[in-house]
Amino acid sequence: MNKKSTIIFLIGFMGSGKTTFGKMLAEALNLKFLDMDSAIEVTTGKSIATLFNELGEEGFRQIERDVLHDLSKHDHCLISTGGGAPCFFDNMDFMKTAGETVYLKGSAKVLIQNLHGATDGRPLLKGKTEGEMEDFINQMLEKREPFYLKADHVLDIEGITADNLLSRFLSLKES
Repeated sequence: MNKKSTIIFLIGFMGSGKTTFGKMLAEALNLKFLDMDSAIEVTTGKSIATLFNELGEEGFRQIERDVLHDLSKHDHCLISTGGGAPCFFDNMDFMKTAGETVYLKGSAKVLIQNLHGATDGRPLLKGKTEGEMEDFINQMLEKREPFYLKADHVLDIEGITADNLLSRFLSLKES
């Protein structure tokens, strides 16, 4: 098996299911699951929100890049990235060279549904009303989607369930 086929990077906006679906896919494909946000928290001993508050986005993104490179040293794994990771430095090009990239694509409406009640640990959404969240997500998707769409595969999460996730993922890889 070549190096490119032994690492899968899941990318997409927060709430797209990178962690939830990532764990399921990793298990089904017999790959080790690695979560970038968890690795950042373990490495620094601080929460993502704390790092954003202390270092600002620029400082956080540098740590994120370093952790991405460290995680990419693993083999036979699925890595769930942070939502902004593909959009900074050369991260997207790096991931495409190190492995296979899969964009979990969702509309602002679907992402808000998935994020409902789970915004406390998400510094970019904290304190926003649902309307403000929708505006923010639409603005961020407009900025980030050009990076996300560079992925090797795009998997639309609209209406996706755990039952059909694997078959939809495998059909992506065959096309």
